Amino acid sequence: MRITCVGGGPAGLYFAILATRAGHDVTVLERNPAGVTYGWGVVFWDDLLDDLFRHDPVSARRIWDAACKWDEYEVRVTGKPVSHLAGYGFSLGRHRLLDILAERATELGADLRYRADVEHLPDADLVVVCDGAGSRIREREAAHFGAEVELGRNRYIWLGTPHVFRTFTFGFEKTEAGWIWFHAYPFTDEASTFIAECTPQTWAALGFGELTGRDGCDLLGTIFARHLDGEPLIDQRAETGGTGWLTFRRVTNRRWDHGNVVLMGDAAHTTHFAIGSGTKLAMQDAMALAASLATADDLPVALERYENARRSRLAPLQEAAKASSEWFERMPQYGDLPAKRFSYALSNRRGDYPLWRYLLHLTTQSGPPRAMLRWALTLRRWSRARRRAGLAGPAGGAQHRRDPAHVGG
Repeated sequence: MRITCVGGGPAGLYFAILATRAGHDVTVLERNPAGVTYGWGVVFWDDLLDDLFRHDPVSARRIWDAACKWDEYEVRVTGKPVSHLAGYGFSLGRHRLLDILAERATELGADLRYRADVEHLPDADLVVVCDGAGSRIREREAAHFGAEVELGRNRYIWLGTPHVFRTFTFGFEKTEAGWIWFHAYPFTDEASTFIAECTPQTWAALGFGELTGRDGCDLLGTIFARHLDGEPLIDQRAETGGTGWLTFRRVTNRRWDHGNVVLMGDAAHTTHFAIGSGTKLAMQDAMALAASLATADDLPVALERYENARRSRLAPLQEAAKASSEWFERMPQYGDLPAKRFSYALSNRRGDYPLWRYLLHLTTQSGPPRAMLRWALTLRRWSRARRRAGLAGPAGGAQHRRDPAHVGG
């Protein structure tokens, strides 16, 4: 089958890997030049790593080797002692992730074309639209897909900083204009992602609407100075005179396919960054679509199976993301809670934890209990890593062949 992916992000490139391994002729069209991307780091967890090793151990090993690992969350709030949340995860620079996926797709024979601005639907047996939340093709075919956009309330901005946070960190500062906070995590040993967020009232009162990107970064740097150790905040869009402040757009579609065209990744659905699952869901879309094509001879049947499977898997995550984003919209209501209660409220944003989770949280805030919990999580991560190593082989070798049996897990 001749397949064209419109969009060279994680969804398009990973699907190209899987579909090429399955014997399809795949072309990826990306409008940006090679090596150019916006964004800083992405986060993911064990479930995605397990899926990656099952589907293509070669690229999975490269992603694992390049990732930063962290083993807890740190919560900092003005005037309160630091508290901690149990959990571990991984982070990787978006640029590095795309390099790994592009290199692997090219090795397998996919045709990657950059500076390719798609004006019309490509001539192919299947067109996979994965060009982001603002998909041009989806908008041109809006009558068929029925995209709906729901706007969040808070304002946020994706920044980077040379300050390397030790682990995933939430920081909350109370200013005269109201609360403002950040979500930050390292993605290399030289840089961190830094997402600043606040209510629209605080955003307006602090004057961000009238500031240039650089001046806005300077103001944020002053507000969060005690967390940055003198390092600056960087807005990629500031170099062009713009500013990166956004309002989250929750995108849904009534249907994901039309004829031989199918949506994938953010073009099909978006989830709020507060649960850090955008890249994960995009790559899992790619896995599901590749699996459906491998198990159905009829294209319409394959696309229907793909959509049904992914909608059912997405539903609980979308609910979690919605609950999480709404908690941050109400954040000022929790600001005066004691440190341990505040951090627990932050972790329990969906409101579905049993009582023992609260008791565990209180017990593991300091001393030996916290060390034991971190040790247990580290042991669990080590055990899962050993299991994955068996899938990859001695060096992830002997996996550079096209092998339909591996598509779909």
